[in-house]
Parts: sequence; C-alpha cells; structure tokens
Amino acid sequence: MKAKINIIHLLMAFSIVVFTGCKDGEDGLDGLDATVYYSEWMTPSEWLGTSGDWYFSVAAPGLTEDIVERGVILAYASLNGDIYEAAVRPLPAYAVGANWSFLIPDYEIIEFTSDMISQITTGNSFRFIAIPGNIKALKSASLEYTSEIELRSMSYKDICELFSIPE
Repeated sequence: MKAKINIIHLLMAFSIVVFTGCKDGEDGLDGLDATVYYSEWMTPSEWLGTSGDWYFSVAAPGLTEDIVERGVILAYASLNGDIYEAAVRPLPAYAVGANWSFLIPDYEIIEFTSDMISQITTGNSFRFIAIPGNIKALKSASLEYTSEIELRSMSYKDICELFSIPE
C-alpha cells in the first residue's frame, strides 16, 4: 500500500513539473521554446533566370538546419492581377498564368520561383512562415493543429491567427 501511495505522489510531482515548467516563450528569449519565425512581405525589384524559370533569393537567417529538416515552412504570395478571393495564396499555386513555388537551396536561404513565360510584372509580394518541428511549438497555440498536413491545409489568415503573426 505504501508503495502505491509513493508512486501516486511521484506521478503527481512529475505532472506538476511537466505542466507548470514548460511554458512557451512568446518571443523565444526565455530559452524554453523555439518560436515561429516569419518574414515581412517581400516585393522583389528584380527576378533572376530566364523565361519559364524565374526566381529570386532571400537571406533568411531563421531557416536553420533544425527548422528546415524537422519543421514546417509555409510560403505565401499576393500576386498582381490575381482573381483569388483570399488575395493571399499558399505556395505552391497556379495563378495569373504561371506556377509559383518556393524552395530552400541551402540553410538560411529561401527562393521563390515562377515558370511564367513572359517577364514577371511588378507588384507581387511573397512571405514565408517557419514553424519549428518540436511538438511544443506546434502545440503552443492550439492542441488541434499538430501535423504538417493540417497546417498546410489552413488558410493564411488562420495560420497568422494561430501563431499571433501580424498579417
């Protein structure tokens, strides 16, 4: 009987430590949890490449090896002339007569791409959101959204709301 009580006390103590000692840092400065990293909206002044193979690269110091290999990276576009109701498309997407996507050619770099045949017009904006792969970061906003598939199926607005990201 005494052994049962000791086990119960140990389980209660363990539960208290786990549930009170694991706060998620809002800004990541407390060292307890990695936070969601996001870029500002970027409007490229110039695209590199050739017809059908356009791209522009952006330095992204928050795209560390850990986030790229074990996290979730979401990218979005707001395209000039797009008729999409939400105005912000998740990438990859087909819009305005071309495929738009992104890739990570190396840690700390993101490239946005398009296969548009003609020269890409100005006024297109792009943004990415990087979510660390640890479960704590994915569960920090809501226990409902824990998988990459679920995050990718959410709207841009819902992702921003979930992780308190300014739109």
